[in-house]
Amino acid sequence: MRRNRALTEAIRMERFEELYLAVEAGRLSCSDAAMILGCSPRHFLRLRSRYDEDGFAGLRDRRVGQVSRQRAADAEVEELTQLYRDRYAGFNMRHFHELARRDHSLRRGYTWTRLALLSAGLVRPVKRGGTHRLKRPRKPMRGMMIHQDASTHCWYGEGYADLVVTLDDATSEITSAFFCKQEGTNSSLRGIHETIAKHGLFCSLYTDRGSHYFFTPEAGGKVDKSRPTEVGRALRQLGIDHIAAYSPEARGRSERAFGTLQGRLVNELKLAGIADMAAANHYLTEVYLPRHNAQFAVAPEMEASAFVAIPGYDIDNILCVQEDRQVGADNTVRYMGMILQIPPSPFRHHYVKMRVRVHHYPDDCLAIFHGPRKIGGYRPDGTLQDEVQIDPRECSPLRTGSGYASASPPQAALAL
Repeated sequence: MRRNRALTEAIRMERFEELYLAVEAGRLSCSDAAMILGCSPRHFLRLRSRYDEDGFAGLRDRRVGQVSRQRAADAEVEELTQLYRDRYAGFNMRHFHELARRDHSLRRGYTWTRLALLSAGLVRPVKRGGTHRLKRPRKPMRGMMIHQDASTHCWYGEGYADLVVTLDDATSEITSAFFCKQEGTNSSLRGIHETIAKHGLFCSLYTDRGSHYFFTPEAGGKVDKSRPTEVGRALRQLGIDHIAAYSPEARGRSERAFGTLQGRLVNELKLAGIADMAAANHYLTEVYLPRHNAQFAVAPEMEASAFVAIPGYDIDNILCVQEDRQVGADNTVRYMGMILQIPPSPFRHHYVKMRVRVHHYPDDCLAIFHGPRKIGGYRPDGTLQDEVQIDPRECSPLRTGSGYASASPPQAALAL
């Protein structure tokens, strides 16, 4: 840097001398010489006076070697570095600078803060580089493609948990995020449910090839979409295209989001003293996500939205695990080690030997359906909720027997 600056200054002096001689000989005006040198006519006259008095020494920048009037006091630098050591150790530089400006009245810029931390040895320079990859263009409209993925990490406290994130491809807005012990069918359905409830039905879901998303006959091979999982069945029932990613690089949008979350959310939860899942989920949804989306979400290429409202669609009974069972002689159904008692029903005297369908919701509540009719609702421990009273004429777009009901998904979503 110093060598380049010295070389530039030497070239500038030689050029000035040529222009100076041309002006003295009357071949150039001061205005023309100043334009060639890239300065104002007044500054050229100032340089000419200095050259007349001191020669080349007068052309040197007189600010070199002087302390800037904008230089921060040592006490201010020490206060900043002490704040980082005591409270924000482990935060990345950009995140620390944002919090220091917001919560501690820092008035300095990011570059000054970064150099202060680097000089104090509190952070390390970020290495740049890596394999050159072509970035996949975003979808032009919201709701055309939704990503869903999970990351196992020590997010809070000392144990590990999974963070399930659902985000929009066009904007990178996180539409759903929550912590759970381990990702699976219920967590995936919950993320889809929260996204649809907030925005509407979307066109496609982009995920990895986890066993709860796809059945893969051969390890590392192609998925078999003819044998859908419960997530695949629910998406097919809603008319949502399910796209499988075959490499981590293909999920770059969500992978970069997790990089940001691991760099920021972990430290914020630690700063807030959060060490349990319930408090972490509350902080995530109520405090962190609104700020994250406001800062990192981008505007879509097109203002129109591909999300479609689905009034009247019973998504609770679509986005759940559905398993067939046969009713026992005492009108009970066995499911996951529990015995579910079917209450008296206005539709039949009994359901002995009948094929019914158990719905397992993301919140672990249960229900039993006979065709389109709900004939029992249960708490997570299998105890019966209030007796179900449903008009026999009511019918929701659910699977009946081994097939599906005639209700079709919104055509607007399929067209997109």
